[in-house]
Amino acid sequence: MRCIVLGSGSKGNATLVEAGQTRILIDNGFSGKELLARLHLAGIDPPSLSAVLITHEHNDHIGGVGVLARRLNLPVYANVATHRAAEAKVRQIPQRQEFNTGESFVIGDLHIHAFSVGHDTADPVGFTLTDGLHSFGYCTDTGSITRLIRYSLSSCQALVLEANHDVPMLRAGPYPLPLQQRVLSLHGHLANSDALQLAVELAAGQLRKLVFAHLSEVNNHPQLLLQEIARRKDELARLDIGLACQHCLGPVLELGKP
Repeated sequence: MRCIVLGSGSKGNATLVEAGQTRILIDNGFSGKELLARLHLAGIDPPSLSAVLITHEHNDHIGGVGVLARRLNLPVYANVATHRAAEAKVRQIPQRQEFNTGESFVIGDLHIHAFSVGHDTADPVGFTLTDGLHSFGYCTDTGSITRLIRYSLSSCQALVLEANHDVPMLRAGPYPLPLQQRVLSLHGHLANSDALQLAVELAAGQLRKLVFAHLSEVNNHPQLLLQEIARRKDELARLDIGLACQHCLGPVLELGKP
């Protein structure tokens, strides 16, 4: 089982998960041309994609979904509320597939579970995906870590997790107060400190590989996050940690290999 973060940030998000003959794209906030270029850089033949999963309807997650789905004749999976909220941006798609938040479904070699997260959209979700032996989690765009999120991710060996902002940097930055309050709210985005605390908790269980994603280019900096990771290095010693970026591929998470 393998996961490749194709890019992550406020300008676009897309992550590939593959197991056996199944390749699923989680979100696509990039243009069709940009996403295809990133797939080629990752060594992925675009027609080999099986489906697209949507977490929520913000443009940095769905901006290129419709174009890609129509070009490759891909099914697009989302819950009913997200499909409805995304219709104006995604427009007509060849295959509209629906799932219920809190329930599991199967696409090829992957069993997928959608769990609720806290974000200011219609019905936002994170995902866990398993091939029966290994489990991968995807959790971005949530303002807080709930008991449900902790439980949903507790069996994952690999995880892509939001670390959106550094709170002091956000408060001192250019965002107007209402936007700061939105980011800091329970339906906003996850701070570095909260993401790290969850990582520490999950490291005591099965988690071994972690990518921090969705770093804000305005309210965060990789070096700030790396400094926080260094301060908690003893608690995070069991984890292989990487940082996703907006403008480049990676990291790659592989499960089932040393």
